[in-house]
Amino acid sequence: MFATRVLRQAAAHAERAPLIKFIGKRTVPASIDHSPQPHPASPSHSLPADFTSGASSSFSSYRQHAQQFGPLRKTIKNAGERGVGGTSGHELGSVQAAKGEVFDRNDLPARFRRSPISLAEIEAVETGGATYFA
Repeated sequence: MFATRVLRQAAAHAERAPLIKFIGKRTVPASIDHSPQPHPASPSHSLPADFTSGASSSFSSYRQHAQQFGPLRKTIKNAGERGVGGTSGHELGSVQAAKGEVFDRNDLPARFRRSPISLAEIEAVETGGATYFA
Protein backbone atom coordinates (compact mmCIF):
# COMPACT_ATOMS: atom_id res chain seq x y z
CA MET A 1 0.00 0.00 0.00
CA PHE A 2 2.89 2.35 0.76
CA ALA A 3 5.17 1.16 -2.02
CA THR A 4 6.03 4.71 -3.10
CA ARG A 5 7.07 5.69 0.44
CA VAL A 6 9.21 2.55 0.77
CA LEU A 7 10.91 3.22 -2.57
CA ARG A 8 11.60 6.85 -1.64
CA GLN A 9 13.15 5.85 1.67
CA ALA A 10 15.28 3.20 -0.02
CA ALA A 11 16.44 5.74 -2.60
CA ALA A 12 17.29 8.29 0.11
CA HIS A 13 19.52 5.80 1.96
CA ALA A 14 21.13 4.28 -1.12
CA GLU A 15 24.64 5.25 -2.14
CA ARG A 16 24.31 7.41 -5.22
CA ALA A 17 26.98 7.78 -7.85
CA PRO A 18 26.65 10.22 -10.77
CA LEU A 19 26.37 8.59 -14.19
CA ILE A 20 28.27 11.40 -15.93
CA LYS A 21 32.06 11.33 -15.66
CA PHE A 22 33.84 14.61 -16.41
CA ILE A 23 37.35 14.58 -17.80
CA GLY A 24 39.80 17.01 -16.27
CA LYS A 25 39.52 19.60 -13.56
CA ARG A 26 36.62 22.07 -13.49
CA THR A 27 37.85 25.60 -14.13
CA VAL A 28 36.25 28.95 -14.82
CA PRO A 29 37.51 30.62 -18.04
CA ALA A 30 39.98 33.43 -17.39
CA SER A 31 38.30 35.79 -19.86
CA ILE A 32 34.90 35.71 -21.49
CA ASP A 33 34.13 37.69 -24.64
CA HIS A 34 30.86 39.59 -24.09
CA SER A 35 31.01 41.53 -27.35
CA PRO A 36 27.94 41.21 -29.60
CA GLN A 37 28.20 38.30 -32.04
CA PRO A 38 25.76 37.18 -34.74
CA HIS A 39 23.86 33.99 -34.07
CA PRO A 40 25.55 30.92 -35.60
CA ALA A 41 22.35 30.12 -37.55
CA SER A 42 22.00 33.68 -38.88
CA PRO A 43 21.43 33.74 -42.65
CA SER A 44 23.63 36.82 -43.10
CA HIS A 45 26.27 35.88 -40.46
CA SER A 46 26.49 39.55 -39.48
CA LEU A 47 24.89 41.92 -37.01
CA PRO A 48 22.44 44.58 -38.25
CA ALA A 49 24.14 47.76 -39.49
CA ASP A 50 22.66 50.04 -36.84
CA PHE A 51 23.48 47.52 -34.10
CA THR A 52 27.23 47.78 -34.67
CA SER A 53 27.33 51.57 -34.88
CA GLY A 54 28.48 53.45 -31.80
CA ALA A 55 25.25 55.40 -31.36
CA SER A 56 22.98 52.40 -30.86
CA SER A 57 25.06 49.52 -29.61
CA SER A 58 22.66 48.20 -26.99
CA PHE A 59 20.16 45.42 -27.46
CA SER A 60 17.31 47.56 -26.15
CA SER A 61 17.87 50.20 -28.83
CA TYR A 62 18.05 47.47 -31.48
CA ARG A 63 14.83 45.95 -30.14
CA GLN A 64 12.99 49.26 -30.55
CA HIS A 65 13.23 48.86 -34.32
CA ALA A 66 13.04 45.08 -34.63
CA GLN A 67 9.89 43.39 -35.87
CA GLN A 68 8.49 40.01 -34.96
CA PHE A 69 4.80 39.55 -35.73
CA GLY A 70 4.51 43.33 -35.58
CA PRO A 71 6.61 46.04 -33.94
CA LEU A 72 8.21 45.28 -30.58
CA ARG A 73 8.20 48.89 -29.48
CA LYS A 74 6.97 49.66 -25.99
CA THR A 75 4.72 52.42 -27.29
CA ILE A 76 2.56 52.17 -30.39
CA LYS A 77 2.34 55.33 -32.42
CA ASN A 78 0.76 56.04 -35.78
CA ALA A 79 2.04 58.31 -38.52
CA GLY A 80 0.83 61.40 -36.60
CA GLU A 81 2.86 60.35 -33.51
CA ARG A 82 -0.23 60.75 -31.33
CA GLY A 83 -0.14 57.25 -29.84
CA VAL A 84 -2.93 54.81 -29.10
CA GLY A 85 -6.27 56.59 -28.83
CA GLY A 86 -4.86 59.77 -30.34
CA THR A 87 -6.98 59.42 -33.47
CA SER A 88 -10.76 59.62 -33.42
CA GLY A 89 -12.86 56.83 -34.90
CA HIS A 90 -14.15 59.19 -37.59
CA GLU A 91 -10.59 59.87 -38.76
CA LEU A 92 -9.82 56.15 -38.98
CA GLY A 93 -12.53 55.64 -41.60
CA SER A 94 -15.42 53.32 -42.20
CA VAL A 95 -15.78 50.00 -40.45
CA GLN A 96 -17.74 48.49 -43.33
CA ALA A 97 -16.04 45.64 -45.16
CA ALA A 98 -14.67 46.53 -48.57
CA LYS A 99 -15.99 44.80 -51.67
CA GLY A 100 -14.91 41.15 -51.65
CA GLU A 101 -14.07 41.14 -47.92
CA VAL A 102 -16.07 39.66 -45.06
CA PHE A 103 -15.59 39.80 -41.30
CA ASP A 104 -17.45 36.63 -40.41
CA ARG A 105 -17.72 33.21 -42.03
CA ASN A 106 -21.52 33.47 -41.86
CA ASP A 107 -21.37 36.46 -44.21
CA LEU A 108 -19.98 34.26 -46.98
CA PRO A 109 -22.16 32.68 -49.65
CA ALA A 110 -23.75 29.36 -48.61
CA ARG A 111 -21.28 27.27 -50.63
CA PHE A 112 -18.37 28.55 -48.49
CA ARG A 113 -20.04 28.12 -45.09
CA ARG A 114 -19.46 25.16 -42.81
CA SER A 115 -21.78 22.26 -43.43
CA PRO A 116 -23.98 21.25 -40.51
CA ILE A 117 -22.90 18.23 -38.47
CA SER A 118 -25.26 15.25 -38.48
CA LEU A 119 -26.27 13.43 -35.30
CA ALA A 120 -24.50 10.28 -36.52
CA GLU A 121 -21.27 12.24 -36.92
CA ILE A 122 -21.63 13.76 -33.45
CA GLU A 123 -22.09 10.31 -31.92
CA ALA A 124 -19.11 8.95 -33.87
CA VAL A 125 -16.91 11.70 -32.45
CA GLU A 126 -18.20 11.28 -28.91
CA THR A 127 -17.69 7.51 -28.89
CA GLY A 128 -14.37 7.62 -30.69
CA GLY A 129 -15.84 5.87 -33.71
CA ALA A 130 -16.48 2.64 -31.80
CA THR A 131 -20.20 2.55 -32.66
CA TYR A 132 -20.11 4.21 -36.06
CA PHE A 133 -20.78 1.97 -39.02
CA ALA A 134 -21.35 3.58 -42.41
